[in-house]
Amino acid sequence: MNHVTVQNPEDILSMLAEVSLRGSGFVTECLLDYVLEEGFTEPIFLNASGEDPDAYFKGQSSAWAVYQIREWKRVLTISGGPGKERRVQITETP
Repeated sequence: MNHVTVQNPEDILSMLAEVSLRGSGFVTECLLDYVLEEGFTEPIFLNASGEDPDAYFKGQSSAWAVYQIREWKRVLTISGGPGKERRVQITETP
C-alpha cells in the first residue's frame, strides 16, 4: 500500500469506515467504530503506511500496517504488519 496522509476530517472518517483489521492482537471489523469509541470524533490528521495482509480496505486484503490518527493533542497509533501482533496506543502531546 502507498503511504497516505489525509487532513480532512470527513475524508478521514470515510476512509476509516472502509478498514477492517484481522489477525493477532487488536482486531476490528470497522476501524471507524473503534476510533469513535475512543472519542476521536473529529480527527484532523491521518497517516497510514506499510502493508499488512491481515488488514483490509474496502474488502480487499493488504491494507496499511500502521495508522496514526490525531485529534488536536491526542494521537491514536495502531501498529502491526506481517507476522506481528497488532497494538494500539493512545498518547497526549503537550
